Amino acid sequence: MISPTSIAVPLLFGSVALGASAAILAWRARPNPGAVSLVWLLIGQSWWSTCIVFSLSAETAAEATFWTKVGWIGVMTVPVAWILFALEYTGRDEHITRRNVALLSVVPTLTVLLALTEEYHGLLYVRTVGVTAHGSVLVEQGGVWYSVAAVYTYLLGVLGIAPILGLLSSGATAFRGQSAALIVGVVTPWATNVLYNLGVLPEVGIDPTPIAFAISGVAYLGAIDRFRMFGANPAPAWRAKQFLFDHIHDGAVVVDGHDTIVDVNRAGAAILDVDVDRVLGRSASELLPLSEPFRAEDGAEILTVGTESTSRSYDVNVSELTDRHGETLGYVFTLHDVTQYLQQQQRLKVLNRVLRHNIRTEVNVIQGYAERTTGDTAETIKQRTMRIVEISEKGRDAIDLFEDAVNDREGTSLADLLERSLEAARDAFPEVDFELESPAEDAAVSEGLSVVVDNLIENAAIHNEGEDRRVTVTAEIDDDRARIRVADNGPGIDDYELDVLNSGTETPLRHASGLGLWLVKWGTEVIDGSVSFEPNEPSGTVVTTTVPLR
Repeated sequence: MISPTSIAVPLLFGSVALGASAAILAWRARPNPGAVSLVWLLIGQSWWSTCIVFSLSAETAAEATFWTKVGWIGVMTVPVAWILFALEYTGRDEHITRRNVALLSVVPTLTVLLALTEEYHGLLYVRTVGVTAHGSVLVEQGGVWYSVAAVYTYLLGVLGIAPILGLLSSGATAFRGQSAALIVGVVTPWATNVLYNLGVLPEVGIDPTPIAFAISGVAYLGAIDRFRMFGANPAPAWRAKQFLFDHIHDGAVVVDGHDTIVDVNRAGAAILDVDVDRVLGRSASELLPLSEPFRAEDGAEILTVGTESTSRSYDVNVSELTDRHGETLGYVFTLHDVTQYLQQQQRLKVLNRVLRHNIRTEVNVIQGYAERTTGDTAETIKQRTMRIVEISEKGRDAIDLFEDAVNDREGTSLADLLERSLEAARDAFPEVDFELESPAEDAAVSEGLSVVVDNLIENAAIHNEGEDRRVTVTAEIDDDRARIRVADNGPGIDDYELDVLNSGTETPLRHASGLGLWLVKWGTEVIDGSVSFEPNEPSGTVVTTTVPLR
């Protein structure tokens, strides 16, 4: 009859050979994340298996007991190496500090010491209980500390599996394969050990856990070779998320569903002048004194921080965090510094007001002198001075456009917007025939679209000098966007003007004839839209503006 031990020895040698092969591959993969820790894990497994082989081959009880005691070095190396590997492999190596490694090693170190000195205390005993028919010495282990060591080993095993489980749902096939192989490699011997300690497995005179290491070796070899564990590693993905959160220039404050701060990045702590560790657990309403309860529907508000002389303003946006069922978990507040923008906006307002006032004053003076004269010269002076006033008004429109884009949160009715624009155009150009084809259903769009539509209609009317002057405005809704077409039968927009517009800038030698088309371009860009120009048949231009709905 073949004895269980005679079968176990070849299997143990196989587990050692497979473990050594995987260890060599892992060692060659240094300094990839997790390589060194995996080497130690495989060394621990191989050491444990080797000690079992020597124990089964021992001719005396003392020799068998010695190898069993020494085997505890490998037993307790495996769980520590496993948790370190899991943390490093998944990019969480910020937790691997000398202090934490020392703390993790306390129980394993005590376990090895208690095993080597078991005859003096009995907390972890190692004793012989007989000899098999084939001469192998049977060794029994137990005691209070044996249970402590077992629970500690299982605990580290579960903690190591937890971060790797998340990779099973990864979009990368390599990561899914790696994580599955790693889980098989660690769960197989752990499950075997649990069943052995519970007495479920038949008693064969040895702990069968090292035999299960043969399966672990195959799994680790598959992870390394088949799924390129050290060629395609998930560690950077986790670290990148942490890096982006901690190093983005905008402040970020994470709040749970009960208004409690659970995380804040470095920029956020610096903006709010708080210590990261001390602010966690505080109420978000105390730290972010906004004028109304926070909301996640693209809500935004300006928050001013600091004294009057050194204050800075931040645009506060709120994004909702939900679970896979759509239930709210919390919110992320992002604080974007808009101090320079607001200061520049204020300067532009002042400059624009001064220029408009001064220009109008000077124009009135010039027109007063022109009215004292007659003829073509006087009329030319009046026309040019009014042109100057129109240009100054366009400058004001540009500032209004940017303000509307920033402050317009709710939007306005597309149908009402088009009606207002055409009503103003009919008053300004009574000789032009305007036609509106409204959309089948109304929708909300950005108020900034009014500047775009006003200038498109004005441009189409003012440059149309034919006898039958027509401007047709057509609007339609397509899913989540609105499309507005302005078509005329005039001479069309010169290609030179469009080239300057497409270049995005002007030079002293290459520039557009006015601000109208620039306002169209800027307006569509500010509200995340687009604009295109096509020739109309038989003459004129069709300008199509596409903008998102609110």
